[in-house]
Amino acid sequence: MTASRTPRTVVVTGASGGIGRATAVEFGRRGDRVALLARGEAGLAAAADEVRAAGGTPLVVPVDVADADAVEAAAQRVEDELGEIDVWVNVAFTAAFAPFHELTAAEYGRVTEVAYLGFVHGTMSALRRMRPRDRGVIVQTGSALGRRGIPLQSAYCGAKHAIKGFTESVLTELKAEGSNVHITRVDLPGVNTPQFSWVLNKMPKRPQPVAPIYAPELMGKAMVHAAAHPRRRAWWIGTPTVYTVLGAEVWPQFMDWYLARNGVDGQLTDTDATPADPVNLHEPADADRDFGAEGRFSDQQWTWDAQIWASRYHGAVAAVAGAGLLAGVSALARRRT
Repeated sequence: MTASRTPRTVVVTGASGGIGRATAVEFGRRGDRVALLARGEAGLAAAADEVRAAGGTPLVVPVDVADADAVEAAAQRVEDELGEIDVWVNVAFTAAFAPFHELTAAEYGRVTEVAYLGFVHGTMSALRRMRPRDRGVIVQTGSALGRRGIPLQSAYCGAKHAIKGFTESVLTELKAEGSNVHITRVDLPGVNTPQFSWVLNKMPKRPQPVAPIYAPELMGKAMVHAAAHPRRRAWWIGTPTVYTVLGAEVWPQFMDWYLARNGVDGQLTDTDATPADPVNLHEPADADRDFGAEGRFSDQQWTWDAQIWASRYHGAVAAVAGAGLLAGVSALARRRT
């Protein structure tokens, strides 16, 4: 943190593990006051230690984001103990890894309540406080799968598509009233998080992210950068996110064929699933055990991507490209004279 920067009050949902935890720690490095919202007590305690060690001030607030009243109470506690909320980051989700026909209505409903309505509840509580003050930032964790559905993840893909739609509606409403409150969405690729260790899984093999697999710490940096630059309505993070979005828009029939052919096996490891595998759909898997930010694929994860760098510094990239183009045109003109 630089000496001139004023610490902010930040709320991160899903902060006990994965992307939420990495994001919370990254805010901590900036010296911010970080409220950690999640269900798992062991994960929350460990996340608080990491935020504190990074230089931030943590506040642990156990909450299930599917409960709108509990989220509202959490938001009020944050303001009472840390001060007015400057940034709210929605990350919390759960998922079910199975063909659609093998899911029950209750399982599908639970994923939707957490992974979609949890974002709605968080956004509502944030806006109740930010709109009257006419300032604040909301960051939604989107996904490449919110632009293109894939097999075995229909509930999660549906939630991410819904987040895109409702966020765009809220964004236009804020613009219509001339509000200085900003909302932005960050679409992420496959990430090495603990969800692949605790997701509800009905397949014979344990699941894995769609390759290439990215480090959650890299995603945390992207989330914090988006919070600092909220006028950009959406961010595509990672090379596979770009080609997934473009493929879905330009040639959806090819994407249908490709995912039908490769989408199932590409999400399965060679390791057998067992009844003893943890499941966090209804109860937190990290209540008594801390899973950390990273999952089981740390030896495979990417910690850098040219597309992410270019997305962050797109102005400089455009300037360099423009200068190169101008130099080329000038050289060609000189040859012709």
